[in-house]
Amino acid sequence: MLQKFFKPQILSVYANLGVLFLRIGTALLMIAGHGYPKLQKYHGGDTSFGDPIGLGQETSLLLAIVAEFVCSLFLIFGLFTRAALIPLIITMLVALFVIHAADPLGKQELPLLYVLIYLTIFITGSGRYSADYNIFK
Repeated sequence: MLQKFFKPQILSVYANLGVLFLRIGTALLMIAGHGYPKLQKYHGGDTSFGDPIGLGQETSLLLAIVAEFVCSLFLIFGLFTRAALIPLIITMLVALFVIHAADPLGKQELPLLYVLIYLTIFITGSGRYSADYNIFK
């Protein structure tokens, strides 16, 4: 069951390259723009953060760091890709429907784009150029 979940789909060479670029590019943007700044903030001792789902500020910050930094690292390498995408998708859905729920489309656009990209990668799998392919082929 797990092997089927992690096994990448059979795609053409161009589709595999497309998934590779999408995976790495999106993960690097998430790390640079969101995950790493939150990690620096936490290491600096600042645990203030929004508490959108009532888990506490520090817990919410740590969950965001795990999703945006750690899971994005897994996404770069294509390691346990579908499992790593689940926290990323949840984080972006919370950002979209809780944090930016009352905001105009301009503020909702970024988390919506991330969700669409993550769902696309979730459906296609990590592709041939990934650790998943080498482990679960």
